Amino acid sequence: MLEELLTEELKDLLNAEKQLIRALPKMAKAANDDELKSAFQEHLEQTKEHAERLTRAFEMLGQKAKTKTCKGMAGIVEEGQETITEGKEMDDATADLALIGAAQRVEHYEIAGYRTACAIAEQMDRNDIVKLLQKTLGEEEKTDQLLTKLAQPLFEQANQGSEEEELEEAEA
Repeated sequence: MLEELLTEELKDLLNAEKQLIRALPKMAKAANDDELKSAFQEHLEQTKEHAERLTRAFEMLGQKAKTKTCKGMAGIVEEGQETITEGKEMDDATADLALIGAAQRVEHYEIAGYRTACAIAEQMDRNDIVKLLQKTLGEEEKTDQLLTKLAQPLFEQANQGSEEEELEEAEA
């Protein structure tokens, strides 16, 4: 029973990672800040490794790597696409902050999925799989922290822009 549950989680995670492999280049292209653009590009390479690790986890279970549509990630990716479109009407810093918000929703969703899969694998005494999944979990958590760090100077830029607009309106 637990193996079936873990298999379903892995199928979902693998599909989520594959959706991200398609979405991250679009996010990188939409980013205005060079550090944010670079972070998205680096995470794309990491995401490819995450998919490979999931394939290894299937192999460790003696199964072929398969996916099932991850509707949760599909919705988050769709919202991310809306964020990209809406960002074209915003100043650069605000658009990048919106992208960071969309990316962090992705990371939080993945973190929840990997924590769930780790917990199931732990209950199965599959420490080999736990170790593999925890490596990815740690990388997802670091990416989330990096996004938070990258947001700080953008908040300052966005606030500065708002203050300048208010001054211009007051002078008019």
